[in-house]
Amino acid sequence: MPNLLSLNTYNYRRGGSDVVFLEHDAMFRAQGWDTAVMTMHHPKNEPSPWSRFFADEIEFGHEYGVMDKLSMAGKVIYSGEAKRKISALLDAFPADVAHAHCIYHHLSPSVLVELKQRGIPTVMTAHDLKLACPAYKMLNRGGVCEKCRSGNLLHLVTNRCIRDSLPVSALIMLESAVHKSLGLYRRNLDKVVAPSQFYVRKLMEWGWPERQLAYIPNYVVADAYVPQYEPGDYFFYFGRLALEKGVATLIRAAAQAGVKLRIAGTGPEGEMLKALAAEVGGDIEFLGFVSGEPLWKLVREARAMVLPSEWYENAPMSALEAYASGKPVIGARIGGIPEMVREGEIGALFESGNVEELTGLLARFAAMPDEQISTMGQAARAYVAATFTAERYLREMLSLYADLGVPMDAPVRAREVV
Repeated sequence: MPNLLSLNTYNYRRGGSDVVFLEHDAMFRAQGWDTAVMTMHHPKNEPSPWSRFFADEIEFGHEYGVMDKLSMAGKVIYSGEAKRKISALLDAFPADVAHAHCIYHHLSPSVLVELKQRGIPTVMTAHDLKLACPAYKMLNRGGVCEKCRSGNLLHLVTNRCIRDSLPVSALIMLESAVHKSLGLYRRNLDKVVAPSQFYVRKLMEWGWPERQLAYIPNYVVADAYVPQYEPGDYFFYFGRLALEKGVATLIRAAAQAGVKLRIAGTGPEGEMLKALAAEVGGDIEFLGFVSGEPLWKLVREARAMVLPSEWYENAPMSALEAYASGKPVIGARIGGIPEMVREGEIGALFESGNVEELTGLLARFAAMPDEQISTMGQAARAYVAATFTAERYLREMLSLYADLGVPMDAPVRAREVV
């Protein structure tokens, strides 16, 4: 069986992209492949037999000395250390294919250069829009932004797009200018996987050739979720409390519609959102960080899950998880969300940022007969169980690898997919 090397910033479940990285590696191990991983060192990393090849930790926001900061600035642009370490790893583990996830500042594209020099087919999953937009999200303080599409990266500094910091934004502007001028991603990646068709189109708009892109959606193992079709009496949001997630719009709409809203998650806008909820009134409860079975219980007992995003969302796993739990989704009409919501059948869509339209949807779903909500939940569960499957993901990823010349010596053992 072939050897798969997976690359990512973290080797623990920090966010959605890290979960995909870890589960992708586990899926191919279950198929009998030999696998190895490379990330940076981090105190929360899962133990790995490959950790001796991990890059040194870089954490923006930590307190570092002047010399450490200068060293890290250089690594952000092009890490010689990461290139040396992946070279040593590949000496010990001759990979047949490499699959990168989020590697940008912490490993840098230097690892892609080493893979290309060794003739190893290399794929990257676009979990965000960093391959086009230096600031990942095509978002600034004024909302969705595509100003850098013209090639003028000064907008990054003018708008302080990274952490609202002038020096950090200037560093990332320099990083992006170097990477784009040298084609460090474009020339060294054989294929970019986008989990949404929207991201395929957006990357093409920013200059990526169609032949270099592939659409492979994310998956959930539906049987791992216990559905509950009987609707509850509250609407539910779970995720990061950040400006781009549109939670302020949701809070205003819930108050105007007079419906119960429960919010699970933490983030930089948490205190501001709590103050807003107190200002507008209404039955709004913040639950803080919730995970595992307590989170899924909250999902199951909700009336519907709401995705009020105000940025180019990719293919949010939370929608698939809500469907698997037997719940309809009310989503903003932005990014990849509309691809995942069949209006009137398993959910509904509204104009991103439009408080009045969302207010109307929440009021309509609150007044809808329980039987109709239950029917939508059952259709949602059937949809995700038939469409966003691990078997489909594995089959399409194997086909992609085979097209890149990776030898396939054994058939897929679909029943072993986890």
